[in-house]
Amino acid sequence: MAKLKLDLHDIYNRSDKIEAELNRIMQEAVDRRIELVEIIPGKGSGQLKKRVLRFLNQPDIRALYHRLEKDDKNFGRVFVHFRH
Repeated sequence: MAKLKLDLHDIYNRSDKIEAELNRIMQEAVDRRIELVEIIPGKGSGQLKKRVLRFLNQPDIRALYHRLEKDDKNFGRVFVHFRH
């Protein structure tokens, strides 16, 4: 199964860069017909994860993917499943 991974640790404090990277990874998954994207906002205070989830729940982004999964074993990880 093909998978893409986006680690947001390096850009956690750069608001503009975060949204650009999230848009890029989602578009790349659609273009390359990738089945799974792993987004790692990290554990921290949870604010970055909340931001990622808000981004993923926007109607235009939500239309791109099939299912969202929060990792129950690792709080700092989100999986986005695609069905092409």
